[in-house]
Amino acid sequence: MTVPANLASPAQPAGQRRTASAPPTTPPAAVAVDLGSSTVGVWAAHRGTITGPCGDALASTSSLVRRGRVLDVEGCISLLSQLIRRYYEPVPAGAVVAACRPVLASEQDQAVLRHVLEAVFAPTRLVFIDTVRAAAIGCGAAAGTLLIADLGAQLTEVALLKHGRVVAARRAEIGTRDLARGGTVDLIAEVVARRVADLRGATAGKDLAPAISRGMLLVGDGAVRPDLGVALSTALRLRVQRGASPRAAALNGAGLAAMSLLPHPTQS
Repeated sequence: MTVPANLASPAQPAGQRRTASAPPTTPPAAVAVDLGSSTVGVWAAHRGTITGPCGDALASTSSLVRRGRVLDVEGCISLLSQLIRRYYEPVPAGAVVAACRPVLASEQDQAVLRHVLEAVFAPTRLVFIDTVRAAAIGCGAAAGTLLIADLGAQLTEVALLKHGRVVAARRAEIGTRDLARGGTVDLIAEVVARRVADLRGATAGKDLAPAISRGMLLVGDGAVRPDLGVALSTALRLRVQRGASPRAAALNGAGLAAMSLLPHPTQS
């Protein structure tokens, strides 16, 4: 699969925690990270995927990540470090890392996430890829014009993609965990519908029209709830299709992005 170019931000310097670099003759490892509000996932080439809970997503103070923002830097560093120690084959310092970030993340939010990843992986190259974009790649749906919603535990992201690039995006601080606090699927569907209306205004409807005819791709925790899919389809008056492996779609797409960034061996 071809991964779209210009995936994210420029390369960043190596971190401070892991200073040893891999031998020059050893190619760097490809690593993908999705640090969510309730679950963290790490994918490493030839090693597979490891996931774990990311604090108490129902709490307002004990969560490591809240509404897509890192709250506890040291806690996130410790959690990721513990996760990668579960690999039978260690992930060496100097990896090429592709990390998911929520759409419209602030520079401060991105800087904090960068600090966490550099401390854990000491990467030779670190790029960020919008979660919705990574999910589209992971579902094999990045080609053409696409309307996608990533409905997570605490954050909902809605975006219009064109050939794998984000044309316009909106986000809302609501997710499936809010259903346990008295929220309803109809409320979440209404929030998504308002974000889609915002996208229509931002693009003058020109780019959104072909995406609407294609329907919405739904990923994230909300995609595994049939009632949410039905509510979204009713509120938006369009077909809503669940992506393949919706909870892992973004991590899978980020893994493909990381692989595409590995240096290619030169031929003599």
